[in-house]
Amino acid sequence: MMKLNTSLVSGVVLTKQEQQFKMLLLKRTNEGYWCNVAGKIEQGEQAWQAFLRELKEETRLPVTQLYHADYLQQFYYPQADQIFIATGFVAFCDSEANVALNQEHTDHCWCSLEEAIRLVPYPNQRKFYQHVWQYFILETPSSLLRIPTDSLQV
Repeated sequence: MMKLNTSLVSGVVLTKQEQQFKMLLLKRTNEGYWCNVAGKIEQGEQAWQAFLRELKEETRLPVTQLYHADYLQQFYYPQADQIFIATGFVAFCDSEANVALNQEHTDHCWCSLEEAIRLVPYPNQRKFYQHVWQYFILETPSSLLRIPTDSLQV
């Protein structure tokens, strides 16, 4: 029987630049593909804490608002013969904030939904980005999805 692994988090970072929302993509060092912030939940962490830690480690970006995306990314990882499920998050940051990449990434870009869809390799990424755009940009996100800002201290 195949193992189900739920130890991952994944999130889209958004900002508003020149009256338009942009999404942050990062270019992976080893594999060379574009992706969003993602990583593993460590012992004793809640999922939202793991996402904020990963965001800080990978970009050093401060978050102004955090939501759970009401979305689970699912994918099969053949090397481990496992199905991974990553809990999705949406983080908003100020347009003036500077991205400081760690060694996991070689580049970053702020892009529109259309640009992000063209850049990323996996259909599941595209679906996640479309979901986020629909429910967090085109529509006002539900207050029920908001993680209180006093929780943002990791």
